[in-house]
Amino acid sequence: MMDKLEKLLMPMADILTKNRVLIAIRDGFLITTPLLIVGSIFLLIANFPIPGWEEAISSVLGPDWTGWFTAVSKASFNCTGLLTALGTGYAMAREFGGDKIQGAAVAAVAFFILMPTTHIASDADGNLVEGATVAGLSFDYIGPDGIFMALICAILGVWLFCFAYKKGWTIKMPKGVPPAVTDSFAALVPSAMVMAAAFLIRILFSFTEFGTMQDFVVAILQTPLQGLGDTLGANALYTFMCSFLWFFGINGPAVCNSVYFIGNVLTAQQLLAFEAGKELPYIFTNPFSNFFTNFGGGGSTLGLVILMCTVCKSQRIKQLGRLSIVPGFFGINEPIIFGLPVVLNPIIAIPFILAPMLNLTLSYFATLWEIIPKTTGVNLPWTTPIGFSGWLSTGSWTASVWQLFLLVLNMLIYFPFLKTLDKKYLQDEANAEAAGGEEEDISFDDLDLDDL
Repeated sequence: MMDKLEKLLMPMADILTKNRVLIAIRDGFLITTPLLIVGSIFLLIANFPIPGWEEAISSVLGPDWTGWFTAVSKASFNCTGLLTALGTGYAMAREFGGDKIQGAAVAAVAFFILMPTTHIASDADGNLVEGATVAGLSFDYIGPDGIFMALICAILGVWLFCFAYKKGWTIKMPKGVPPAVTDSFAALVPSAMVMAAAFLIRILFSFTEFGTMQDFVVAILQTPLQGLGDTLGANALYTFMCSFLWFFGINGPAVCNSVYFIGNVLTAQQLLAFEAGKELPYIFTNPFSNFFTNFGGGGSTLGLVILMCTVCKSQRIKQLGRLSIVPGFFGINEPIIFGLPVVLNPIIAIPFILAPMLNLTLSYFATLWEIIPKTTGVNLPWTTPIGFSGWLSTGSWTASVWQLFLLVLNMLIYFPFLKTLDKKYLQDEANAEAAGGEEEDISFDDLDLDDL
């Protein structure tokens, strides 16, 4: 059965990991991640979860100090869609052999062309003023609500740009012209084609009830997918597939994140709601997945590593546990996956899949029943250790206590399976020692040089 599954899954995973469009989507989000993490740090400082923090800093820096920090966070969070267009456009051009900077630029321009440029005016309290309009770009469209539109513009726009470039539909400059000038003119016709296509699409959508393609994408595509992405079923499937693929030696998150990227949208919108002081709308954000589903990396193996160091007798397991304990606290568990191993190990496969699934389900109901608060959407590095990650991602120590409870539960899940493996390895070590203890006598009496 395992052979059949491997034959089925390996080609599928290979297709997903080598698909240039999916790679561009994945890397496009990765390009924006450092900016979002830094912005989250500034927002976290402005809203640090310690009573009296704001008053204490105000006494030193003055009452307006929070505005200094939120200005940095808004520069990244409120422009998530634009950053996605630039990052994905850059990655698409790289994958399809085009000029990377031109790819990022043409994706952003197409994004702007298809975006609404007039909006209903609002007063100082945020209430809409009927009959009054204002011209400009809205953070509602270049922020989280623009992520799907940004992906479409980057994928289709850069593909068309690279197609025209490879067909030779370019303006060729004579020899001796500086390379920067040559590259600029070479991109002129492909860029014009992308911009013309976006221009025609904008005109077509102006005759529909949506008015713009941006509003169409938000209403028809993004909003339904956000609702689906915030369900237990969708996230349980994602969690299961990540662990299941790891069992075959395939980096599960690297494969699944190329397809399941709705968490980035939910996280960005959660963060805007938190920043505005509104009710947090979602449970399944990226911090929730990172810090309440897996502890110590895929399969939630931190509990497994602790057991390896404390209750096992096999030298192989104990030594590996000691080497893996520090990386495990920071979410790095490749030594366990390939050294224990987890890969193609039917004994460990059951708890490796079960532990994160149980963590996900229990954390979902704990959040639903308000045992722990929702995550704020603050983007912490996924290497943030257990305890600190729960506190910083929710602003409450109850989340840290919950993480420790789940860690103990994971240890209980792994214990019987690890002890079974420990007995097997202990027997193997005993057999190897017994075989090594029997010294074979070596004699040269029967050696005949004539036989050579």
